[in-house]
Amino acid sequence: MPKTPATAVRTYTVSLGCPKNRVDTERLLGALGPHMVPADDAAGADLVLINTCGFIQPAVEESVATILDVIGEAAETFDRTGRRPLICVAGCLVSRYGEDLRSELPEVDLWLNTEEIEQWPAMAARALALRLTGDTPRSLSTGPSYAYLKVSEGCSHNCRFCTIPSIRGPHRSWPVDFLLNEARLLAGQVPEIIVVGQDSTAYGSDLGPGNDLPTLLRGLAAIPDLHWLRIMYLYPAGLTESLLGLLRDTGAPFLPYFDIPLQHAHPDVLASMGRPFARNPEKVVERVRRFFPEAALRTTFIVGYPGETEAHFRTLMDFVRETRFHHLGVFPYWAEEGTPAAAMDGQVPDEVKLDRRDRLMALQAEISAEILEGYVGATLPVVIERESDEWPGLYVGRAWFQAPEVDGVTYVGAPPETALRPGDILDVEIEKADTYDLSGLV
Repeated sequence: MPKTPATAVRTYTVSLGCPKNRVDTERLLGALGPHMVPADDAAGADLVLINTCGFIQPAVEESVATILDVIGEAAETFDRTGRRPLICVAGCLVSRYGEDLRSELPEVDLWLNTEEIEQWPAMAARALALRLTGDTPRSLSTGPSYAYLKVSEGCSHNCRFCTIPSIRGPHRSWPVDFLLNEARLLAGQVPEIIVVGQDSTAYGSDLGPGNDLPTLLRGLAAIPDLHWLRIMYLYPAGLTESLLGLLRDTGAPFLPYFDIPLQHAHPDVLASMGRPFARNPEKVVERVRRFFPEAALRTTFIVGYPGETEAHFRTLMDFVRETRFHHLGVFPYWAEEGTPAAAMDGQVPDEVKLDRRDRLMALQAEISAEILEGYVGATLPVVIERESDEWPGLYVGRAWFQAPEVDGVTYVGAPPETALRPGDILDVEIEKADTYDLSGLV
């Protein structure tokens, strides 16, 4: 086991996969306290923390490649200096392939699986010979404009294509008091909080009275320093009229941005997938727009699911054409080991999956360009994220209907004598629209 300093631990962190993983990383580093000092690379670190993703095969391959790269850098560092960092690998890959990984990668010093997530700080502190100092804020890595609030672990749905329940276990909610305390600390640092969970609408279903989604949302909306509240991963079956009515009545800081992972539009494919809201996705779209006519809708679809025919896919294309989502993600189906869908008949050839993905994304590009063109000439509130590298006076920001990491951006021009601060929300006059991005001036 490599020796680490007792007072300052130079830490190089790689967090792969979804925002929920990022929150796990931030909570762990925050719990370890002021000992953690950022390092620019693995070679200059005392601790390398890799939080992995193991959801689909490309993510597995990226995680393994990252671990191997770090192991190689650690060996080179040892050859040069006689020391190497402690290597810690955490997250979904560990939970999915733990025993195989341990035998194949003995160079890794500490493995943290998701079943032990509440014990991660204690396990890491023991490996680093550190004393935990009690409750400490998360170590934010998202910059000054937003932070994620992870409200639950795992998932209790049984979608036939998904590995999450086997990796992360059943749905488990964090208590309201814990989340509101964390949110208050976050709101003192950033203007936007983004609620994430495998199914955010299921929050609190496993807890007792006073720990339900309405209580959490009312508490978040009452935080004085919070300007924007965005909720991601809204399961379609959970978008009930009562929840939508609550959100409408809440008003600001809630943003009418609805991230609803529909996965498909044809009822036969949805039923085969095991989706709870399997028969008519048009109903959930109509319901949202009845409560929020101005809503920005984002969704994700899987193409090439076993048994998907060209007729099924045309139904999906027609649904996208008629619904006009602001944002859309399309993924070719991956036959993941251990899932029921992987054993189904009617597996679709890879070239067909990729062709369908490209056709659907080409349609969405047209829709996105038309929607964004409608904002030209309008004045929109935009949160500033950072100064652009392209030229002085240009900044990268996001309008209210643009979530970080997954949607487009808004480029903001300012006079040379005006320095915009990341985290500020400013009125921007939109002058130009591209396929996925906007441009404007303050």
